[in-house]
Amino acid sequence: MVLGAGITIAPSVLATSSVPENFEKLTILHTNDTHSNIETFPADHAKYPNQGGVARRYSLIKQIRSQEKNVLLLDAGDIFQGTPYFNKFHGTLEMKLMSQMGYDCATMGNHDFDAGLDGFLNAYQHADFPFVCSNYDFTNTQLKDVTKPYQIFQKGPFKVGIFGLGVGLEGLVPKVHYGDTIHQEPIPIANKMAKFLRFEEDCDLVICLSHLGYYPKQFEDCDTLLAAETENIDLIIGGHTHTFLDRPEVHKNKIGEKVLINQVGWAGLALGRIDFYLGEKKKHERHRLVMV
Repeated sequence: MVLGAGITIAPSVLATSSVPENFEKLTILHTNDTHSNIETFPADHAKYPNQGGVARRYSLIKQIRSQEKNVLLLDAGDIFQGTPYFNKFHGTLEMKLMSQMGYDCATMGNHDFDAGLDGFLNAYQHADFPFVCSNYDFTNTQLKDVTKPYQIFQKGPFKVGIFGLGVGLEGLVPKVHYGDTIHQEPIPIANKMAKFLRFEEDCDLVICLSHLGYYPKQFEDCDTLLAAETENIDLIIGGHTHTFLDRPEVHKNKIGEKVLINQVGWAGLALGRIDFYLGEKKKHERHRLVMV
């Protein structure tokens, strides 16, 4: 469905009539690969006339927040690069605007290295939200202790754990731009982080912000493989391949449990929305989650 005059919002997974009464709702909003697209596409654009734009996205986010009590706004990377705004402001404008829109958390895509580590650090000074980068080791770089391996949010009764996975950098990003950053294999890291968040931190919902891509692109790792080879992840919010999914996909993880994958294209043309519902907590059991 299209809301906000030019911003598309992804549909829900299930009909709301399937939600039991007295369940609390958590609304996840998300973007990916916005690529410094600040303005609405021009009226004469061949494919996306009068679509997108930060102002329209902000209006839609504001509208949803006025209607819902528990909202998280997330981004799966490649915030930088793609328009003259990046060439002029080197990412600072994007960070300022995302802060004004109230983003809660993001991860880094490969193009977020395009200003180099110093450039990212300079732009990040204008962000009031964390970046989660679980498989990038920045120990020997200027980003040491700047990003986080995970972030936990309490939204009403929901305890939400979020971690981030980045694509391999060698051969994709010039070495001078990522320096001594070490890329670690994403699937072992994902299993470790998800298990920690689920059982050590007792999170009701575990979300991975993935910039691996929906399907294999430069590397073998991708979101569908990530879903199949991991446990304890409820939702994978993807990026990198600019994939427009008609609706969040339901996949099975390595032990046969459901995991959702969603990705909303690029350029801020779509705002993903997924609603989760939380029931009463039974002894020795996790909260019952219904994905809508």
